[in-house]
Amino acid sequence: MENENGLSCSVKIEWLNTQGIVHRNFTHKSAYLRLIRSNVREIFIEASAPKSAAIKLQLKGISVHKKFMNEGKASIKFQDINCTMYLSNAPPNQLLGFLRTMFVKMTGEKSNNANTSLRTQLLSNKPKQFEEISPVTCVEIDRAQAKASKATDTTPSPLSKKRKLSPKDGTKGPAAKKLYSSSPIPNEPLDIEQKEVMEACLSGRNVFFTGSAGTGKSYLLKRIIGALPPDVTTATASTGVAACHIGGITLHQFAGIGVGDATLERSIDLASRPGSATVWRKCKHLIIDEISMVDGAYFEKIETVARKVRRNDRPFGGIQLILCGDFFQLPPVGKSNNPVKFCFQTKAWDSCRLSTYELKRVHRQSDDEFIKILNKVRIGQIPESMAQRLAATSKQKIEKNGILATRLCSHTNDANVINESKLEALEGDKQIFVAEDSDPHLAKQLDQQTSVPNRLELKVGAQVMLLKNINLAAGLVNGARGVVKSFEDGFPVVRFRNKEHTAKHERWMVKTAGGATLTRKQIPLKLAWAFSIHKSQGLTLDCVEMSLGKVFEAGQAYVALSRAQSLDTLRVLDFKASQVWANQNVLDFYRSLNLQLETMRLIPLGRKQTTKSGIKPIKRIMSMKGMNKPLVTIN
Repeated sequence: MENENGLSCSVKIEWLNTQGIVHRNFTHKSAYLRLIRSNVREIFIEASAPKSAAIKLQLKGISVHKKFMNEGKASIKFQDINCTMYLSNAPPNQLLGFLRTMFVKMTGEKSNNANTSLRTQLLSNKPKQFEEISPVTCVEIDRAQAKASKATDTTPSPLSKKRKLSPKDGTKGPAAKKLYSSSPIPNEPLDIEQKEVMEACLSGRNVFFTGSAGTGKSYLLKRIIGALPPDVTTATASTGVAACHIGGITLHQFAGIGVGDATLERSIDLASRPGSATVWRKCKHLIIDEISMVDGAYFEKIETVARKVRRNDRPFGGIQLILCGDFFQLPPVGKSNNPVKFCFQTKAWDSCRLSTYELKRVHRQSDDEFIKILNKVRIGQIPESMAQRLAATSKQKIEKNGILATRLCSHTNDANVINESKLEALEGDKQIFVAEDSDPHLAKQLDQQTSVPNRLELKVGAQVMLLKNINLAAGLVNGARGVVKSFEDGFPVVRFRNKEHTAKHERWMVKTAGGATLTRKQIPLKLAWAFSIHKSQGLTLDCVEMSLGKVFEAGQAYVALSRAQSLDTLRVLDFKASQVWANQNVLDFYRSLNLQLETMRLIPLGRKQTTKSGIKPIKRIMSMKGMNKPLVTIN
């Protein structure tokens, strides 16, 4: 478990005089912060760095600016001494935990200070002694949450919309309850196999982790991103939508060589331009999501580019690689008549010496029968009994409360035609919602990297899909289906399966290769009579229909079927076993991987320990016997 009392990051501390001029400062790129307590119960934050004396600042009368916390940045202003501490390049998850711990401890301390014993006050004349603050307890968290809506020394209540900030209010920060509200940084505890992957990534090893659809690969990836220093970590994905989902950029944007059509020499020249070269040389951790859709030739090219631009002969120029994806899902888009080449078919893949893991626990579906069917479909094997079960869904009525099933199409154009024609067929006037983009000239880039449209046309009765997690407990999640009931105050009122909701503007943020941020503000809805299989990756659909007669890629049927939440919310028309197949190269890759893993099936992990018999325990981490079992077993 991460120590939430300590934080490694870049620190800058400035002390101002009465004229507002800096008269003292402390700056260090690799500092360590910890929360400590004096022998008279005062809480301090200590900043230490190599070859520098530690600085202790009392946490009293402070305000915290945490708007950019998910980027690893925050500032703490000590108003009583006119001093500000600036934090940057902090692993976002650790920063969130550190600030939360600071708030919880100070909230609990407020009531204690008023009743300080006489003995404690007398001790205050002695030299101060310090000790590290104990970890936060559940009782302290509950107490802090109960007080979050009330004003405290550190986090006053939010101001009323009708009342502006006056000099008497001071310059204190936003309400601390935001530390407990929804955050871009996931905070659910990791299970055993996820922790195994996390530890491997934080140890600096090159890692490839895989798993079937719905096993939480992207969720874990967000946690990994949040545990690494932002300034030297680049999160990328093979597609724009996948990149937006993890808060990153596309691999093509990062590489600086376009789509890779240029020769290797020309590609090296393009990546050696000042802007691109700086990005390559600054990166220490490169994350690539949906690695299955990255063309093998492109992967080899950027590996060579990395070595040349970084002037380092190690694989990828010494950058740590963290790859995520499932090769049984959608493959790379083939160019002209050339056969598809996967990343694992390249010498670059072998040279990276990737530690491989598989997530086995399925989170999207809870129906064991459906999970077994999907596991068979994934590897291109569908027994007759399972084929009959899928075919039987064609007679299911899955519509509810006027919400029709979303039709998954193998081609994007087919989905667009269906949506446009269905909308035109509805009576009534259209309501048009145009997105507010931070840079209108980059609207096309935002179209490619976000799931939300620039121009949204709706009518009463339109079938829509929610594109943002609004309320998990109420089922208002990304992919939830609904129908437009009315328009109130210019906003669509949507009836979802379990709740009515007025959809108001939400914000999407997209990063550029240079570190800038583009934003799009739009109603979080999209027409959902039909959707393409490619665009559905990462979604969980609670009412979906499909015809797989036009599938043209291996894994396409599996991706489509695995979007469904359960067999009861799925309707498959004219299903045939011939519509399901897996790429032979992928099957061979996983079989060869099985042989490699079997040779290293038993290896010691963790600290060296000795049992009563004197034998050091050995932990089994990987096994795969046959394609009908998981790739990796972690016990």
